[in-house]
Amino acid sequence: MDRSFSARAADGSPKNERVAVEEPLQITLDGCPIAVVMRTPGHDLDLVRGFLVTEGILPSLTGIRRIDDEAVPNHLRVFLSDEAAFDPTRLQRHLFSASSCGICGKASIDRIVADFPPIPHPPRFPPSALLQAPDRLRAAQTTFATTGGLHGVGLFEASGSLLACREDIGRHNAVDKLIGHALAHELPLAESFLLVSGRVSFEIMQKALGARIPLVAAISAPSSLAIEFAQASGQSLVGFLRPPRFNVYAGELRD
Repeated sequence: MDRSFSARAADGSPKNERVAVEEPLQITLDGCPIAVVMRTPGHDLDLVRGFLVTEGILPSLTGIRRIDDEAVPNHLRVFLSDEAAFDPTRLQRHLFSASSCGICGKASIDRIVADFPPIPHPPRFPPSALLQAPDRLRAAQTTFATTGGLHGVGLFEASGSLLACREDIGRHNAVDKLIGHALAHELPLAESFLLVSGRVSFEIMQKALGARIPLVAAISAPSSLAIEFAQASGQSLVGFLRPPRFNVYAGELRD
């Protein structure tokens, strides 16, 4: 979603610019407020579905009875089936201390991997599939083309075909939107790879692991904690994917 705003060029002449929209979205689960995210409106149901799974709040979508997106603007209410339940303490998953090292990268990785087991035998992907992906992702980023202000995330098959793309002003939101869509439509997450349009952080790797995605690639750099997380989780991590080059920071690709 984008809107038109008046602006001035460097020479002072007036112009109209298309700008990406940013608005808050409140998420409640069975009446319990769990998050307020700043996102670009659109694909909000996918965003909520992905967020609930990648943050470990729900193990899958099967427990969701319905999502009400009509009662209040920018507010999604999720209702669980009678058989489903969630532990509110899991909402504090990132807010903890460990007696060994306090709040640190190793403690964070250990806690996440305890919630989401490592991938034991990840598939390998041909370099040719990765090298095709940036152009295909950019071609699918329709709102970025008009605003230049959104992150893009794509899910790709091993052949290099683009399965789905999502955009958002927040990189993490774009990942959740994509994963929520993939879960709802039963796309083959465990046999696919994720490409993000910018850098890749620890949180991106965490969300990918929650969805069982074995490889994450980024146009830009990974963080140190993203690399350490990939090494611990069994995921592959590729950075600076700028054809004809890229760097492999964790895991292996197929020759």
